[in-house]
Amino acid sequence: MSASAGGSSASDIESPYAWLRLGTAMLLATIGGVGMWSVVVALPVIQTDFGVERADAALPYTLAMLGFGGGGVLMGRLADRFGIVVPLALGTLALGLGYLAVGQAADLWQVALAHGLIGLGCSASFGPLMADISHWFMRRRGIAVSLAAAGNYLAGTVWPPVVQHFIASDGWRATHSGIGLFCLASMLPLLLLMRRRIAAHFSAADTAAMPRQAAPVSPSVLQGLLCVAGVACCVAMAMPQVHLVAYCGDLGYGPARGAQMLSLMLGLGIVSRIASGFIADRIGGVRTLLLGSVLQGSALLLYLMFDGLVSLYVISGLFGLFQGGIVPSYAIIVREYFAPKEAGTRVGLVLLATLVGMAYVYLPLMVLPLYAAMERLDFRLVEAGYDLYATRLQVLRKVILPLIKPGIVAGSILVFIPSLGAYVTPRVLGGGRNMMLGNFIELQFGQGRNWPLGSALSMTLLLIVTAALLVYVRNATKGGGSQG
Repeated sequence: MSASAGGSSASDIESPYAWLRLGTAMLLATIGGVGMWSVVVALPVIQTDFGVERADAALPYTLAMLGFGGGGVLMGRLADRFGIVVPLALGTLALGLGYLAVGQAADLWQVALAHGLIGLGCSASFGPLMADISHWFMRRRGIAVSLAAAGNYLAGTVWPPVVQHFIASDGWRATHSGIGLFCLASMLPLLLLMRRRIAAHFSAADTAAMPRQAAPVSPSVLQGLLCVAGVACCVAMAMPQVHLVAYCGDLGYGPARGAQMLSLMLGLGIVSRIASGFIADRIGGVRTLLLGSVLQGSALLLYLMFDGLVSLYVISGLFGLFQGGIVPSYAIIVREYFAPKEAGTRVGLVLLATLVGMAYVYLPLMVLPLYAAMERLDFRLVEAGYDLYATRLQVLRKVILPLIKPGIVAGSILVFIPSLGAYVTPRVLGGGRNMMLGNFIELQFGQGRNWPLGSALSMTLLLIVTAALLVYVRNATKGGGSQG
């Protein structure tokens, strides 16, 4: 197999240069991963400086995640077409400019927009790097991809205490400006080591000849299933990773303690990611993903039971150990079932889905019933509506909406039930100042010690939920009977 100009032959797979490239990728991911974690540490200070509520102060994080998710698809596409250097160079420039802009921002909306640019830049050093490294390894692909993904957790281990220190000593504006300059000065020279490509992996003939596992479903369905899985798993990741620092501040332990817990979580997550790579090389990406998901869910339940200082340290460590290998499993699955030339784009799509899950906790509970209803939609009825000269609005109102109404109702109830009694999410996002019904009930059983009132409110809540379920079941039964 000959290499094209500027590329490398397939003999470079798992060569000494491949391992050097892996080490460089880990370093780039560690430096570029600052965009995922600096905003978490700076959140309480930004909130205090601008005098806003916790939900408003979280806007920069939201835009950073949107930039990270959308940028992952864009940068992955660029990596598939031009190699990894182009998206990495663009990402480095975006990181540097974004952090410098945060340092000069005079209002919260300017900080938020700058974090959108930071998220875009940070995306180049995660998904595209994992996809690129997967081309350079075959027998040890699992451990290689996991090590590349571990750079993101190394960033979460190194950066939070560093950022916390400099924010305390020099202020958050100077800290962000310094981070921007450091990213530009350190990342751009490292790109020189990433210029080579495995040209054979991008030719049509060699791509067709490479062995891949046969998927039990079509590629589009498999991609959709991976995206749904990404949304579901990262719903569980969102709360501990994003709000742990601020949550410790609300409990009176201080943001420094939260930063230490976050570093512990992500430090043990490195161990988890490396271990998951060894496991994936032996049992495959799908089984590794299933194992990590079960363990992650088990650890997450512990946050609902304990809020003591020592308990939070222990639970954060366990959570890091259990969930660190989930995201690399998606990249491994993509390389097991899809063509190599599509790896960057498809990994980016899955990571976009994971970010949707982290930003919008209840979104999957609405999306999945809607998807199920739309999948059963008979489009011949839609075409019949157009044949009868109905407008698009009339077809939507008279044909589509009545047919997917069961999905809309089911999704609404699935969102309504957990959000009605939620008390952890409002307490974390609202900083304890926004009293929701779930918070009020929790207060009666805790500090208020008014168990009769708490029990009465809980029973009222249960009756409301039961009534909503009965209405749904009755309408669904009537609908099924009329169709029969």
